Amino acid sequence: MNKVLARWNSLDPTIAAREALPCCGSHAWAETLASARPIADEASLLETSASIWFALPEQAWQEAFDSHPRIGQKHAQTQTTEESLRWSAQEQHAAHSDDHAAKLALDAANRLYEQRFGRIFIVCASGKKSAEILAILESRMQNDAATELHEAAEQQRQITQLRLHRWLESE
Repeated sequence: MNKVLARWNSLDPTIAAREALPCCGSHAWAETLASARPIADEASLLETSASIWFALPEQAWQEAFDSHPRIGQKHAQTQTTEESLRWSAQEQHAAHSDDHAAKLALDAANRLYEQRFGRIFIVCASGKKSAEILAILESRMQNDAATELHEAAEQQRQITQLRLHRWLESE
């Protein structure tokens, strides 16, 4: 068994939830994941995480969304962990551009998205350049509210999966 997972399985539920929180940003997700222990391996962790995530109410999804900085920025809308912010910076690394016009276009598109959907744009940005993210954002602006909520939730699931994998490799 993975050392991080074995140690986490043995923790007090409150501490276990706190340790998992940077992977998603939703307290309900972290608490439910901690209550699902023991979890045998990485595959089971990822499967359990996804099942929990999609069963949560929209309010829990919103809490996770709010724990992310906007694409191209460094701070989240709500208080979040340093580890979560560090992971966000790594995930958005390829999107950071010295191209001033690209930054302005992404900032403007982010604002339009927030006005239309009432939340920040969530995308699994890992490895994506700013132009690719901008194209995804513009495409998703065509979604109706319900479709876009579910797309944002899927993107959050992907981010969480990446972070869980990083977390398990942290020792």
